[in-house]
Amino acid sequence: MNPSRRNLLISAAGAGLALLGVGAAFAATRTPHRAFAPWQVSPADDVRLHAFRHAILAPNPHNRQPWLITLVGKDEALIHCDLERRLPVTDPFDRQITIGFGCFLELARIAAAERGVSLAIGEFPEGMPEASGRLDGRPIAHLKFVGEAQADPLFSAITIRRSVKEPFDTSRPVPSAAIEALAAFGSARARVGGTDDMALVQDLRALTWTAWMVEANTHAAFKESVDLMRIGKAEIEANPDGIALGGPLLEAMALMGLLSREQMLNPASAAFRAGIDKYRPIIATAMGYGWIVSRANARTDQLEAGRVYVRMNLHAARAGLSMHPVSQALQEFPEMAKVREEVSRRLSLADGETLQMLARLGYAAPVTPSARWPLEGRIRTV
Repeated sequence: MNPSRRNLLISAAGAGLALLGVGAAFAATRTPHRAFAPWQVSPADDVRLHAFRHAILAPNPHNRQPWLITLVGKDEALIHCDLERRLPVTDPFDRQITIGFGCFLELARIAAAERGVSLAIGEFPEGMPEASGRLDGRPIAHLKFVGEAQADPLFSAITIRRSVKEPFDTSRPVPSAAIEALAAFGSARARVGGTDDMALVQDLRALTWTAWMVEANTHAAFKESVDLMRIGKAEIEANPDGIALGGPLLEAMALMGLLSREQMLNPASAAFRAGIDKYRPIIATAMGYGWIVSRANARTDQLEAGRVYVRMNLHAARAGLSMHPVSQALQEFPEMAKVREEVSRRLSLADGETLQMLARLGYAAPVTPSARWPLEGRIRTV
């Protein structure tokens, strides 16, 4: 979309609000406070609830929040995947969903430790699904809250951690020391790499933009995302998951008939082009990258990648460094294969290694959190 056309859309939305006589009042009431409420973590006497009120804030693909929590007895819990919240097109082997569970489990462990309680995590206690298949109804993990633990300094960052989906400040380079600090969070099963070398950064910018366009032009893949878009405050609060499109401007465009899911799916529409115009500077302003590679790709390796990633993200939040996963380039639907292979080649992966996470790094102004379902909607007691 050229600037004049984009400005025309913006002007039309503003004019529509003016005609309705609700411009300022409307804008002042567009924040979905109810959907953000879980980030204001309320206290809980039960250490399990304390842990899970923090764990539900974990980063996860398309913000699907697929965890189902069953409380068992006084100090145990089972974690299952809500199979209706997977992404069958863009995540056909549930690899990214499993990484999200790794993030969830690590936040639960850190939060329990803050209370001085150790969290013993038994992974896939009833058997581990093959990485080449799908997750099933068996539990992801059995948790037992027993013993003593020392507080983890990363706890303080849980409620300020963000995935920053905004352009970064290109006048601020990412220091090599910041890359090295992130790399230190790697483990024996999930090594961390990173770069601030602008030649490689530019290559990865180009590849991740190509990946974004491949997804946008693969109807089934893009439809999976568009179907999960929540347009405006009412939709975000009714379904505080998926991809939130909030704010007075976007709501005004929707009210004026300038923004709809049907339009966003149509490559010939202004709404489709507006999405490209919005995302292009996000990709183009990466000032560094961090990534996670595992030597194998079992479900346990994917969980480990999630644990490592969320610790990197927490550290970055404390340090004022912004992170944003660029997961399109790692998706496993057929149309993305060439891009995924080229990214792996450019990062010099060895045979058999799997690139589990890739995130752009930089500096940006603070952003609002992602919407979250309250814990009560994801928990069961037996």
